[in-house]
Amino acid sequence: MCGIVGIVDEEEGSVSAAVLEKMTASLAHRGPDERGLHIEPGVGLGHRRLSIIDLKTGSQPMGNADGSLWLTYNGELYNYIELRAELEDAGRRFSTHSDTEVVLAMYEAFGPECVKRFNGQWALGIWDAGQRELFLSRDRLGIRPLFVTRAEGKFMFASEVKALLAHPDVSPELDVSALEQVFTFWSTVAPRTVFTGIRQVPPGHSMVVRGGVETLYPYWTQNFDAPTFAGSLDECAELLRALLVDASRIRLRADVPVGAYLSGGLDSSAISAVIRHFSDAPLKTFSVAFADQEYDESTYQADVARHLGTQHETIRCGATDICAVFPEVVRLAETPLLRTAPAPLFLLSRLVREQGFKVVMTGEGADEMLGGYDIFREAKIRRFCGSQPSSLRRLQLFKRLYPYMPALQSQSAESLAAFFQIDGASLADPCFSHLPRWEMTSGLRRFLSPDVTEQLDWERPRRDLRGALPASFSAWDPLCQAQYLETATLMSNYILSSQGDRMAMGNSVEGRFPFLDHRLVEFAATIPAKWKVRGLDEKHALKRAVGSLVPRRVAERSKQPYRAPDVASFFDPNTGRALADYVEELATPAALARTGIFHPRAVEKLWAKARSGKAQGVRDSMAFVGILSTQLLAHQVTEISNTGTARHEYARN
Repeated sequence: MCGIVGIVDEEEGSVSAAVLEKMTASLAHRGPDERGLHIEPGVGLGHRRLSIIDLKTGSQPMGNADGSLWLTYNGELYNYIELRAELEDAGRRFSTHSDTEVVLAMYEAFGPECVKRFNGQWALGIWDAGQRELFLSRDRLGIRPLFVTRAEGKFMFASEVKALLAHPDVSPELDVSALEQVFTFWSTVAPRTVFTGIRQVPPGHSMVVRGGVETLYPYWTQNFDAPTFAGSLDECAELLRALLVDASRIRLRADVPVGAYLSGGLDSSAISAVIRHFSDAPLKTFSVAFADQEYDESTYQADVARHLGTQHETIRCGATDICAVFPEVVRLAETPLLRTAPAPLFLLSRLVREQGFKVVMTGEGADEMLGGYDIFREAKIRRFCGSQPSSLRRLQLFKRLYPYMPALQSQSAESLAAFFQIDGASLADPCFSHLPRWEMTSGLRRFLSPDVTEQLDWERPRRDLRGALPASFSAWDPLCQAQYLETATLMSNYILSSQGDRMAMGNSVEGRFPFLDHRLVEFAATIPAKWKVRGLDEKHALKRAVGSLVPRRVAERSKQPYRAPDVASFFDPNTGRALADYVEELATPAALARTGIFHPRAVEKLWAKARSGKAQGVRDSMAFVGILSTQLLAHQVTEISNTGTARHEYARN
């Protein structure tokens, strides 16, 4: 995995090697092993390499034989061996053993359509010198990031926003209106970012830039229009397991050791089990354990490691650890965060790197594709209650669904009905499944300054999303609708970015995700909803497919969402003192006035609750982390604006 940058001067002026090098250097954490530049009239491409396949060759940017095409590429093409064999049969000769050269050769042979043949994760830029044309593409599910902007007659792209901000013509400015999306969906939705003038290439999209004109188009979309799987549940489970085995097998292709994350849940345990049972590869597993038992899953992690006989390493994470790295986590994420959950994953990837590993397999994607999240079961209960809204007994199902939320256990039936929006109006909403989450998150609006509040339209994110839903969305099963919304609003920009790519690549570690193999994703869309969530049993088909490979108590345990301590990560529970200076400094009236985003009095009240240990609810926790991370990001952007680089002094407290 790597970091890429590119500049196209639309007036064909010269590209500064010094500027291109500065942009590329800002991505050193993504590729510490090698760096490279390619410059020709009006064009510059940069690359930072994390060497995983073909360690001796495969340097980038890579050109074809006659120098008419140049590629800078961040990703892995897992079926490169099969595609290479195809091309060789057609007479193509290769000078390296890299997947990078296969990407370039596929583009030569098939043009932009080549990405439809790729099985992998990528963000890439290909410059066609003869046509004066730039081709950009991002993988189907948005595993790898790709940002673009225009400034002073130049089109630029990069793996991270910080590389674009390293160009002197790009102004570092937070787009306050983007908080509408962040404080609703937990993140912006592509092509939106939180930076003015900077966009994302959406997942499953390609872009052609020629003569100053951008053409953005989808080459793949997630949909549930395919016919439902017609076989039996056992046949479904057998095919699902076969797809998972092959997806894992090709993701083990590397010239360096490959490890695996082990959370103690079914998904990561299944990946580790598949590697152990269906390959000859030795396996080292890595886990996060928490000092706070409410979040800790270490007993399950140990069970799986013993059961599979893996070499196992654990990092124990406490409140002070999260507080210490949180500024760096925000800097890497490049977006406000509403939870601290990315921080332990940053620490985990640091452990992986310290153990000499560059690649880990993880279980991300199983919940979205196979019906694992509580929000799916919650929506099912809400529909069940909505058919008999006066039934107090039905409302008690919410307490069974969330046994790890003590505050919920004491709620009255009336409060539960109001919180979970059990009414006829919401039942008819196409976004029914996600309304309670979005409403809870939007509670952050009460902390915004009057000036910001006047600029924002809190209905716009939902309105825009509803307007962009697929034409056949209303005909899908309600579970499929919820799966689509979860993927579109949360998976790419939060799960795979803030918790995934950014935290792993912050320590030069590549994550690989077998459950997001597009063949498995497309098959999962055909599995009947009743086999994904059977009653209230989540991921039923997956349990049938892989349950025999893992310890029984892991296979049968209910989904426990990955969480980390939020407000408790920043204050001493005995004294109420902040665990780092930045926690208080960024909440002073002066600091809040400088950014102008939040209302000082409202923030002071929240901070007082946090110091006293009374900010325990989900709303308070999300508000606290959201405000603190936004202030951190605004400070970091201001430093870039004033000095050209971020000093990140808060990360050193």
